[in-house]
Amino acid sequence: MVVNWLRENKVAAGILTVLRLYIGYSWLTAGFHKLTGGFDATGFLKGVIANPVKGPDGSVVYGWYVDFLQHFALPNVDIFNTIVPLGEFLVGLGLILGCLTTAAMFFGLVMNFAFFLAGTVSHIPTDLFIGAIILFSGFNAGRIGLDRWVIPFIRKTTLKKPIKQNA
Repeated sequence: MVVNWLRENKVAAGILTVLRLYIGYSWLTAGFHKLTGGFDATGFLKGVIANPVKGPDGSVVYGWYVDFLQHFALPNVDIFNTIVPLGEFLVGLGLILGCLTTAAMFFGLVMNFAFFLAGTVSHIPTDLFIGAIILFSGFNAGRIGLDRWVIPFIRKTTLKKPIKQNA
């Protein structure tokens, strides 16, 4: 019942637009400040590796993620210094414009989880909750936005017509 309302109702589309703009502005500004301010993830990555998330017993909770950061992200920090700010900016832009909304929100959630696994809490739980609502709402989340035209165009141009079989 709630899922259908989120996915189909026009009032829900209006509420989703407000949530989408809120989250989009947050992503866009974070990415913009990193793009224009000389972002370098090296210190953050070293801090996460040196001080990983630990459970109540003191053991590392996400050891696989720390290994990923230590053995892949840190040696390739130049790539991350590019894709993090650009990704944040593009997620924000997609959400604000309502263009490829579900894809933008999916990648926003991926980044939120990456920050969360690193031990950053801040406003991330709220962003994850709102982001999940936007993602599960599908097309309706971008109905008041460019998705109103973009999604039908993509569907029309990419879906192949069924092949008729002779009886």
